[in-house]
Amino acid sequence: MSWILEYSPIFFDFDGLLVNTEHLHYKAYKTLLESYGVSFPWDFAAFASVAHKSSTGLSTLITAHAPKLFEKLDWNTFYEQKKAAYVKLLEKGGLELMPGAKEVLDLVQKANIPHAVVTNSTLKQITLIREQLPLLKKIPHWITREDYANPKPAPDAYLKAIEILGCSEKMLGFEDALRGIRALEGAAITPVLVCPSDHPQMAEVFPGSLKVYTSFTEITRIRD
Repeated sequence: MSWILEYSPIFFDFDGLLVNTEHLHYKAYKTLLESYGVSFPWDFAAFASVAHKSSTGLSTLITAHAPKLFEKLDWNTFYEQKKAAYVKLLEKGGLELMPGAKEVLDLVQKANIPHAVVTNSTLKQITLIREQLPLLKKIPHWITREDYANPKPAPDAYLKAIEILGCSEKMLGFEDALRGIRALEGAAITPVLVCPSDHPQMAEVFPGSLKVYTSFTEITRIRD
């Protein structure tokens, strides 16, 4: 029996955890900034190391890099344009589940454990992705960006999820970013980080302080 079956309810982040979409967020930012004639000097690893730490890291990084642009353009407008660019990329298709995601979801669903996706993504984005990956439609509960006030690392999204699924002493949450881990901790949910060992954010993870796995595939191979 997998150790995760000892927990209920179980909460899942989405982008980069269940579905491989992080590269599309990166491409949307890069393409949009370059459309304004501004360079995008960060590779994906540098981008992810900032995006995964806080909800404001990218805005601070990009506005500091292009101050003349943001004298004319406010960040909220730029971010709305980025979301539109991201949706266009989603519409092109080719999305894939992250390794081991199907197996973990199958395991949880066969055990009839209450579970939900808790994401900073919008309902529109989620709907586009679910249409391409029908397996995701089996997930019974979805908490999207419209459902709560403050994004991760604030705990608001997970507190909303607890309102819907109920609270217990054995709640479990999976995230691929440290800002998501902070959100889980703020909601008193046992956190699990699913992240490659060479990811830049791993330098901030104190050994033994957190359950960490390189992928869902690693988790499915472990049996108690």
